[in-house]
Amino acid sequence: MPLSPYIARMRKLIGHDLLLLPGVTAVVRDDAGRLLLARRGDNGRWSLPAGVVDPGEQPADAVLREVFEETGVRVEIERVGGVATHPVVYPNGDACEYLNVWFRCRPVGGTPTADGEESLEVGWFHPDDLPELDDWSRLRIDTTIGEDAPTWHARPGERHPALGQPDAL
Repeated sequence: MPLSPYIARMRKLIGHDLLLLPGVTAVVRDDAGRLLLARRGDNGRWSLPAGVVDPGEQPADAVLREVFEETGVRVEIERVGGVATHPVVYPNGDACEYLNVWFRCRPVGGTPTADGEESLEVGWFHPDDLPELDDWSRLRIDTTIGEDAPTWHARPGERHPALGQPDAL
């Protein structure tokens, strides 16, 4: 997966140590209620379109960019779905904790197309027929089901199971 120049500079300074990064995710639902998923290039797992917010970029702009880069689909944001931190350890040993903002989105154009690097496949899935997903993906999906649901966040002191241990990618 392409590494932003900013993160590459930071990694030169801190090596594999923990890096706190801003991240975004899109939970994209079409008019039939299907979800847009991408099979990741780094680990082959199905997941929601997501990525890092670049310096100077707003989360809303980042989520629109990431969805299009990874899936070829253009979206519009309907609402903020939630916010939480989530640890990840990459295969090379890089440790990150993402402060992730996820958005409920709807498609407005484009053609689902994998980019061949960050995404190997892209598809629409009915909620009753989803491929295997981790708890972190399920949390973001579940918290955006209702069109008018409140923005989700872990309550003070809450240790939600999906937010605990780092995912090994």
